[in-house]
Amino acid sequence: MPLYFQVAEQLERAITDGELLPGERIANEIALADSLGLSRPTLRQAIQTLVDKGLVVRKRGVGTLVVSSQIRRSVDLTSLYDDLVAEARSPRTELLGLQRSAARPVEAAELQLSLGTPVWRVRRLRLVGDEPLALLSNTIPADVVDLEAVDLTAVGLYAFLRSCAVNIRVAHQNIGARRASASEARSLALRRGEPVLTMRRTAFDDGGRAVEVGSHAYRPDLYSFRTTLVAR
Repeated sequence: MPLYFQVAEQLERAITDGELLPGERIANEIALADSLGLSRPTLRQAIQTLVDKGLVVRKRGVGTLVVSSQIRRSVDLTSLYDDLVAEARSPRTELLGLQRSAARPVEAAELQLSLGTPVWRVRRLRLVGDEPLALLSNTIPADVVDLEAVDLTAVGLYAFLRSCAVNIRVAHQNIGARRASASEARSLALRRGEPVLTMRRTAFDDGGRAVEVGSHAYRPDLYSFRTTLVAR
C-alpha cells in the first residue's frame, strides 16, 4: 500500500472517529511531514486524497481545515430539510427573500399557469451548523399556500405544504453542475467560478397539479446525490 495512502487512511480515521473535528485546522504540511518523518510530496499527496474525498479543504491564508462529512442524498421525493433532520444534522435556514408577484413566462410554463398568475418566490440559504450548504429558490402558485403565514427559518417548505394538506406525489427533476455566480459564491463561502451541483425540480400534488418549482445550488465538497441502479 503506498505510503501516502496509509497516511491518508490514518487521518481519515481520526476525522471519522471525532479526533479531528469539523473546523479544526490540520498542522502545517511542512511541520507535519517533518514530525512524521515523511517527504513533503508524500504528505501533500495524502492531504490531496482527503481533499478529493471532501473531508478537508485548503483555504489560502488559513491552512487545511476539517469539514463536515459529506451529505449523500438519495434521489427520492423528499426535501433537503427533512433529510437533514432524519440524519440529525441540525439544519438551519436563513430567509434571503420572499415576494408575491406575477408569474414569469418560464415559471408559468413549468407550473402550468396563465402568464401573470400570482406566485410566491422564496429564496433561502440552508446551513448545517454554521457551514453553508445550499441556496434554495422556489416558486409556488399563490393560491396553493400563503407563505407569509409561516416562518420558513423554523420549518421546511415541504413540511409546511404537508401541514396545509398539499401532498406532493410526483416530481420531474434535473441534476447538473455549473460554475457559481458571484452572489452564489459569497453565500456558499466559495470562490467565484468554483463548481456547484444543481437541481431543478417541478413537483405535482396527488391531484396532478404543479405546486412547486425549485432551483437549488449545492456545495459539492459537502453534498452529493446517490442513486441505486437496477439492470432490466
